[in-house]
Amino acid sequence: MVLEAFKESPINKPRLNNEIRATSVRLVGEDGSQLGIVSLDQAKLIAQEAGLDLAEIAPSATPPVVKIIDWGKYRYEQTKQDAKNRKNQKQTEVKQIRMGLKIGEHDIDVKLRNARKFLEEGNTVKLTARFRGREITHPELGHALLERVLAKISDIAEREAAPAMTGRDLSMIIKKKKQTKEVKEETNQESPHA
Repeated sequence: MVLEAFKESPINKPRLNNEIRATSVRLVGEDGSQLGIVSLDQAKLIAQEAGLDLAEIAPSATPPVVKIIDWGKYRYEQTKQDAKNRKNQKQTEVKQIRMGLKIGEHDIDVKLRNARKFLEEGNTVKLTARFRGREITHPELGHALLERVLAKISDIAEREAAPAMTGRDLSMIIKKKKQTKEVKEETNQESPHA
């Protein structure tokens, strides 16, 4: 049985057995039943007879709420659940695409193919216009380049962060557009599996 009443963290670890400081506590049984307000010694005795531990789940309540649990089993289940949650998480990466101000149209198309692939995989893309030499005196050229690239990929991407200068680079972050309900339905109707 996993307790949802509290989650253990290194900072906020619940008090167990002899660590509990209150004189009287509200006792909750192993099955979740309310056993009433009892002295701490009596609660410890009941937990010992059951061969289980006493865990403080609501220390700020008056009187504090304690529950009879199998602490080792709870920790084991919590560790398994955390591992399962980490396994199911998808880490999104920020992929960077760099371009110079004098980039040709064909080269932009190649960069956009890569950006499209990254977006389809669920990653975020950072478009970077690199200034060389005296090009830094014309930041409007970098803005124009990034806007032109975004316009070409606007069917799948949208701007997440506005262009910002970082040293000699002008960067803009884009992400995949969220599909609206209508677009999803159209996609499902067109697919041969539907």
